[in-house]
Amino acid sequence: MKINKKLILIILTGITLLAACTNDYTFEDFFHKKMEENTQEYDEEVQYSYSLIHQEENVVHSNDALAVFTENNLQGEQIFIAYFEREGGHWNWKQTRGAEWDTPVKWSAMHEEPYIYSGAISDNSIKEVHAGQMQAKIIHIKEDKRFWYVISREKDVEVKMVMADGTEKIVEEIDEEMLKEWQDKKTE
Repeated sequence: MKINKKLILIILTGITLLAACTNDYTFEDFFHKKMEENTQEYDEEVQYSYSLIHQEENVVHSNDALAVFTENNLQGEQIFIAYFEREGGHWNWKQTRGAEWDTPVKWSAMHEEPYIYSGAISDNSIKEVHAGQMQAKIIHIKEDKRFWYVISREKDVEVKMVMADGTEKIVEEIDEEMLKEWQDKKTE
């Protein structure tokens, strides 16, 4: 009987030590660790901060994830979407795209598979967004700010917005008219 108790105690101790020695983070732990490392890059005056808004795991295949997060940095408030894969028991940050509200850049896409199309929305009359044949997931951020994304296997698809009145509008990646207005303001 004593041998069985000792054996069980040894096995349990071994399992506990193995569990304690592993650096196998959950996705959320990995994300926060990387963002905290990023915080170290900024001076106190910047008042850098971030907030994880949305996360999903197993989005394209098992052992991958995406995160939508806001960041206050030298450029002000920005929103990002990032794609991650878990390889060999460790999370790897693969791709990131950023956006800002009310800028000439209306959307962007990641340049490697999976192609993730995304953009910031501050127009409440936009009810749906489509990239190719896929409808976007729209996430409410705060007030009238929203963020959309589509995960696609297709590169270079058309982006379309469906308005509250049912009309559809094809949206170019860069709003050339708004860009010209911005440039004109800078030269004044």
